[in-house]
Amino acid sequence: MVAAVKCVERDEADDHETCKALGQILDRIGDKWTIMVVGVLSSGPVRFNAMMKTIGGVSHRMLTLTLRSLERDGLVSRTAYPTIPPKVEYELTEAGRSLIEPLGVLSAWAVAYQPVIEQSRVEYDRTH
Repeated sequence: MVAAVKCVERDEADDHETCKALGQILDRIGDKWTIMVVGVLSSGPVRFNAMMKTIGGVSHRMLTLTLRSLERDGLVSRTAYPTIPPKVEYELTEAGRSLIEPLGVLSAWAVAYQPVIEQSRVEYDRTH
């Protein structure tokens, strides 16, 4: 939050680049599939197909893209075992595990305020 406020308050070129980078990171960790992947992996390593079944509603392509992005960002590690058929597991890195608590807090907030938000939407839609 402090970094976001600083991004709004300052207008220097370096700060603009910092804010842009911050926005990209927040886009990644705020993505619904990222949140679900972190939730599934919070219990430990999981194989791809098990993750697809647990998450539900995610396409093979979207889960692949999400996992690749998270691996690129250093939040998820991929381990391929030389077996037949090949076995691949995904797990959170230390940085990825550090997201569990903040995402849990955000999730609790969303659950707590969901009725308020839904009621506000109904009222807004009725008057606009």
